[in-house]
Amino acid sequence: MTGSPRRTAVAVALALLAAAPLTATAAAAPPAPAVPSAAAEAAEGIDLSTSRAQWIDRDTLAWDTPAGPAHDLLYAPRGGLAVRDGALHGTAHRLRLTPVEGGLTASQRARFPHLKSYAAFTLAPRDRDRVRAALTGQLVATARSADGTLRAATGVQTQGVLDDVYGAAATRAALGPRFRHGRVTLSVWAPTARRVALDIGGRRVPMHRDAASGVWSATGPGSWSGRSYRYAVTVWAPSVREVVTNQVTDPYSTGLTVDSERSVAVDLRDPALAPPGWSTLRKPTATPLREAQIQELHIRDFSVADRTSKHPGGYLAFTERDSDGMRHLRRLARAGTSYVHLLPAFDIGTIPERAADRATPDCDLPSYAPDSAEQQACVTRSAGKDAYNWGYDPLHHTVPEGSYASDPEGARRTVEFRRMVQGLNGSGLRTVMDVVYNHTVASGQADRSVLDRIVPGYYQRLDADGAVTTSTCCANTAPENAMMGKLVVDSVVTWAREYKVDGFRFDLMGHHPKANIVAVRKALDALTPARDGVDGKKIVLYGEGWNFGEVADDARFVQATQKNMAGTGVATFSDRSRDALRGGGPFDGDPGVQGFASGLYTDPNSSRANGTPAEQKARLLHYQDLIKVGLAGNLAGFTFRDSAGRTVTGAEVDYNGAPAGYAKRPGDALSYADAHDNESLFDALAFKLPRDTSAADRARMQVLAMATASLSQGPALGQAGSDLLRSKSLDRNSYDSGDWFNAVHWNCRAGNGFGRGLPPAADNKDKWAYGKPLLASAAALAPGCAEIDGTSAAYRDLLRIRTTEPEFTLATAGQVQSALSFPLSGTRGETPGVITMRLGDLVVVFNASPRTRSQRVGAVEGARYALHPVQAAGADRTVKSATYERSSGTFTVPARTVAVFRRG
Repeated sequence: MTGSPRRTAVAVALALLAAAPLTATAAAAPPAPAVPSAAAEAAEGIDLSTSRAQWIDRDTLAWDTPAGPAHDLLYAPRGGLAVRDGALHGTAHRLRLTPVEGGLTASQRARFPHLKSYAAFTLAPRDRDRVRAALTGQLVATARSADGTLRAATGVQTQGVLDDVYGAAATRAALGPRFRHGRVTLSVWAPTARRVALDIGGRRVPMHRDAASGVWSATGPGSWSGRSYRYAVTVWAPSVREVVTNQVTDPYSTGLTVDSERSVAVDLRDPALAPPGWSTLRKPTATPLREAQIQELHIRDFSVADRTSKHPGGYLAFTERDSDGMRHLRRLARAGTSYVHLLPAFDIGTIPERAADRATPDCDLPSYAPDSAEQQACVTRSAGKDAYNWGYDPLHHTVPEGSYASDPEGARRTVEFRRMVQGLNGSGLRTVMDVVYNHTVASGQADRSVLDRIVPGYYQRLDADGAVTTSTCCANTAPENAMMGKLVVDSVVTWAREYKVDGFRFDLMGHHPKANIVAVRKALDALTPARDGVDGKKIVLYGEGWNFGEVADDARFVQATQKNMAGTGVATFSDRSRDALRGGGPFDGDPGVQGFASGLYTDPNSSRANGTPAEQKARLLHYQDLIKVGLAGNLAGFTFRDSAGRTVTGAEVDYNGAPAGYAKRPGDALSYADAHDNESLFDALAFKLPRDTSAADRARMQVLAMATASLSQGPALGQAGSDLLRSKSLDRNSYDSGDWFNAVHWNCRAGNGFGRGLPPAADNKDKWAYGKPLLASAAALAPGCAEIDGTSAAYRDLLRIRTTEPEFTLATAGQVQSALSFPLSGTRGETPGVITMRLGDLVVVFNASPRTRSQRVGAVEGARYALHPVQAAGADRTVKSATYERSSGTFTVPARTVAVFRRG
């Protein structure tokens, strides 16, 4: 930044003394306000409200400022540095900076690639013993011209130097509550704090700082166990530019009071917190990740509308073997579902935990018309104060959410979470937990900020100006920093060891470094039944490997994205076949864009967005290629003939400019047709299928779409209730849409949720014009018991085939290449809307068209094939009419049907 044009007339208020504190005198300038306005500073071209300099290690400062004759790093232990009229005011110490020719070193650029073009400055050797002291105060980097005129000044980011100075010792420290020999120790990492005290039992107890790690600890009697506590952290807060004393909970909390007001020192090894049978819990046989069939389920959605549940909306609903919901989960488990993936169940920052404190919609919701806007208006008025949220608002990462417990105070939530795990395991299902470490519900000095009020500016990822980035939706965290990365690993290990969670799904995993997720995998692999009570090697990991935001394209580190995680044993969601099945993308302006499972070309709707018939056919055939890659496990090296007749690999098939195939082995990519994000599968098909499509035909297309994911190599996930044609009344983002739009209806007589009014305006109003006519026709479009129960039964039949035929769970890319082919692909026999897959002794025909189709496979001519016994004896009457003609090798399959034939 340049200095003020009036610089020659402005006194330099900050005396430049090398060895003594720098003090502004009254003669030099009148006293400056403690925190001048950003507007005033910006007007002078110098801005302490930003932090554009970055102290990356104990020796080096990086700054995107031109090199000049004089640069300094100033630190003010009590703050107070401010700018007025182009001059710095306040008292500070000075650390000399020397420009480094050539900028950052190669290793520094590798560690901080986003700073590669910054100028580098090194601290004078005599000042390096003052680094720790400097980190506890206000920091300002300055540049002056030869005559001493201030040319630039900015705040300083300190994440890098904190890791360099404290990381080695701090990452080995035990944090949070520890219980040993009848004593309780509480520890928190706060290296920049001036003081930390512990408020517990009505007393304020001083805490002691370890110089090497920056960890503050206090040890007390066993009576501290079960007590509530908070830390009083006195620290410089850049967001408000003053020293503050924050009353803050423990980031490593193991227990909480209601609404997370205080931490509770809960000993998770206390036998009193173990439900009967916990220590001897026998889990279902672990299913390898490449074989996993997963149901994604929100805890409250599961039971809040289940009239047979005695604990609606809570953890204990999963202990009720005779409820409709648990009966349905057991049916799915018997058919081959292996995991239930629970949406966030850690401490959520946006749900009142006491039932008495929650709002409820004050309207007669069922009385309104199916296309009315009244339901959403009523639900929206109570949103944010009601019992509902998806939960992607983490407050404390390693404590169960209190609103799902019968009593949110203290340790009851711990016991009931464990009983939930027991209930699911006892029903043949292992438990996956949706974890969110990429952002926090708040940052800075906000009431719901935790990490940022203990070590300001460290745990959150900052942009070039020092502001918290929000590309994830909220206040991003920075797991590339050592102690945030440690928190991720420590938290996951705690859930695995103390709550016996069997798998983890990482929200927005691409915002994590690959190294962080690999470290989680390594830490879990080290858990053993003998020492830890769990076999960590059997815990599955998968996540969203999306590539976007300030970290995109490995801008700051090698990300945990789809392409980067291949081969690590951690799967990523594949959006390739999802989009090809449904059509278009989740953010299309016109939701009528069709795909393979929604009638593109073969059963066109009226949307002009689909293009001409020729354009539709071309797009459909390309979609079929994307689905073929998905059926092959999204393997990058899988070779096949595409719809144009070219021999290609999975990586050579285009997906919006990226390779469709990115996996190295089966299990790297997770297939799905729907999840909690975006419209449910039923709702997407409601938008895309021709409006006069019958409820029965809609149900058949639903089965086809789900089957295409489930019969792919590698794991597959489906949103709970999709096998029951679950609808959210066209809501594309139901995270805060309440029970009315989100509840799962296990009993078909309650309907499927379609026609519960227009979805909430905030995220859906731009689609109301498309949705209103559909909802107005709910009586004709909504399925009845025949469609709902029939869909579920047909899906379960396909699940049984998937989990009993070993060809669907091949272990290596070589096995997939040898066993799997698409014999009609790229030939004159390829039919738009039909995919024929040969897989070992199986032939699978996916007929998404509205007509019966015959597929002649010359390579099997003369061989004996018959409809798979499960389907031949199964619930779907239509598929039973599928036939095979041995003399010609021709498979004939009814419209909108998936048929599996087995060689006999």
